[in-house]
Amino acid sequence: MSRTQPAGTPLGDAFHVYDTTLRDGAQREGISYSVTDKFAVAAHLDALGVGFIEGGWPGAMPKDTEFFARAAAGELQLRHAALVAFGATRRAGLTAASDPQVRALLDSRAPVVTLVAKSDRRHVERALRTSVEENCAMVADTVAFLRGEGRRVFVDAEHFFDGYKFDPDTALRVLDAAVTAGADVAVLCDTNGGMLPTGIAELVTEVSARTGFRLGIHCQDDTGCAVANSVAAVQAGATHVQCTANGYGERAGNADLFAVVGNLVTKLDLPALPDGAPREMTRISHALAEIANIAPDTHQAYVGTSAFAHKAGLHASAIKVDPELYNHMDPVDVGNGQRVLVTEMAGRASVELKASELGLDLAGRPDAVASVVATVKEREAQGWSFEAADASLELLMRAAIGDRAQVPFTLESYRVITERRAGGEMVAEATVKVVVDGDRLIATAEGNGPVNALDAALREALTPSSPWLQDVELSDYKVRILMPGGGSMAGNGTDAVTRVLLESSDSRGSWTTVGVHTNVVEASWLALVDALTFAALRMAAANPVAVAG
Repeated sequence: MSRTQPAGTPLGDAFHVYDTTLRDGAQREGISYSVTDKFAVAAHLDALGVGFIEGGWPGAMPKDTEFFARAAAGELQLRHAALVAFGATRRAGLTAASDPQVRALLDSRAPVVTLVAKSDRRHVERALRTSVEENCAMVADTVAFLRGEGRRVFVDAEHFFDGYKFDPDTALRVLDAAVTAGADVAVLCDTNGGMLPTGIAELVTEVSARTGFRLGIHCQDDTGCAVANSVAAVQAGATHVQCTANGYGERAGNADLFAVVGNLVTKLDLPALPDGAPREMTRISHALAEIANIAPDTHQAYVGTSAFAHKAGLHASAIKVDPELYNHMDPVDVGNGQRVLVTEMAGRASVELKASELGLDLAGRPDAVASVVATVKEREAQGWSFEAADASLELLMRAAIGDRAQVPFTLESYRVITERRAGGEMVAEATVKVVVDGDRLIATAEGNGPVNALDAALREALTPSSPWLQDVELSDYKVRILMPGGGSMAGNGTDAVTRVLLESSDSRGSWTTVGVHTNVVEASWLALVDALTFAALRMAAANPVAVAG
């Protein structure tokens, strides 16, 4: 806990990757980290190899105070990062030693402290209601006090770029007060997020030339340029870059840690993380999304599941020859993977590559490939979508090569009724009639909706002969209303086509199936049948005896 510099990174203290997910990132609407969550986030960030982890604002936030107290007691063991406490300078009219907020920073026992300081004269005079002279004294006194207590200090110059454009002399006076008093880094903050890359580069270059100080950068994403602005600042001489995991933060968010580091490492050849650490980026990004209870951004640069996904047939044809032709890098280098999407835009190369991805060999089987291409295009014209339904696509491909997966039953009929009971309770009841191994079975079950009831009734019929089904769960259900031609339905959808995506899972993983019909229950049934058929296929591959039995 006494470390004040990054450990294990090739550049050491010469370049800082500074993460502020636990403080600035936590300001995103919908995020509320518990203390336990904060420890989990810090552990993942440390595993990635960031140099500094800003844990929060002790003294201002009770959860943050508890986090630092428990960290100091030994609950947080960091291998790479130094722990940072965030706080404000002393208030006007007080000494740093007597200000409770400054004392709380010391009490946190964090070895590094980042202070936020006003650097825009308008904010000094209107928000703090003090003079520029007193503001600079507040910065200098607080930095000097913390340095005298053995802390390393960084200073975030809040609203720096707006303030510099309004009154450059005041902005520079604040930086000079901080660095002269002992701050190691003066961090230039685009607090309102209104800057563009060229402006950032120009001003960082200018400030560096005028001061000679070690500069950092902190960018908000209000113009959609936080990542580009951060990289531009580094190229202009900043050696300390502040980010948040997945770009979490208030309003439009902050500079995304994974995109910034991905660019620094793979595009600028700047070894900002320990050797091998970039290959953990995708895993850690998704883990942090789970902790935040936010669905991962599938289109996120470098780490999104679609970051290296290719849909057009032209792309797939080139990728089949050489994957580098349509990938800007090897996705493995950031822990990701290439995917080929099979849609109505797909050609033969897309299908062959996707089959290989799924473990099927369609090379040298032109008839099977042509059949899959034709079927996909025909069905997608009717509203089917196989992009997010790999299990249904694999079943279709297997059928094309004569390896049709065996459906574990034959349907005779099903019926679903919905009942509104006293008190407003809605209950669905489903009855299925199926044939299993020559035996005619009838099962009835209730559920909180038609699909849930159908699933329960079908399981009741099948589980005695297929006990492995007890491990299979219906984990997600999505419905989309489409126009008769397959497009999105914006108006009256009473005569429209319904597309259902069903996600199922077992102890070994998850899979998604699709069903399309004018009737939502039948669309759900088709997806459910594919889901159970694919489950049987998975079980047969893992344990043939269990399925045969």
